Amino acid sequence: MDAPAKEITDRAGVGVGTLYRHFPQRSDLVIAVLEHEIDACAAAGPALSAGLPPGAALVQWVRRYTDLVATKIGLASALHGAHQELREYFYRRMGPVLDALLQAAVAAGDVRADVRAEDVLHAVALLCQPVPGKDHPAYGRRLVDVFLDGLRR
Repeated sequence: MDAPAKEITDRAGVGVGTLYRHFPQRSDLVIAVLEHEIDACAAAGPALSAGLPPGAALVQWVRRYTDLVATKIGLASALHGAHQELREYFYRRMGPVLDALLQAAVAAGDVRADVRAEDVLHAVALLCQPVPGKDHPAYGRRLVDVFLDGLRR
């Protein structure tokens, strides 16, 4: 999130002018990257559902979401901060995917029936916050695994 523009353009193989032509403000670039990552995570839900039993698909998707949240430190603050449009985009894309995964896992008897998609999204985001003295993001992933164990029936 804090990489210098020159480092970004060097890695992308473009000039600084190209970067600023497409993303006039740094926040435009950050939002575009986060939307891309959100879309990729959301798209993984149906693919996982097609190839795995419901409980396993849910767990794999939550782990993918965990990696997104744990590695994109600015995502949680953007969702809870002033970026209303990004927050709405996030919930519009992620909520239905996770809801479908949860419903299938509940119907299969794999997870508790009293958990909502919003609960899981918030819990994972909170568990993935950096903790002083702990190995980030590994510690967040460990906490999410404990949380996932608590979802099981």
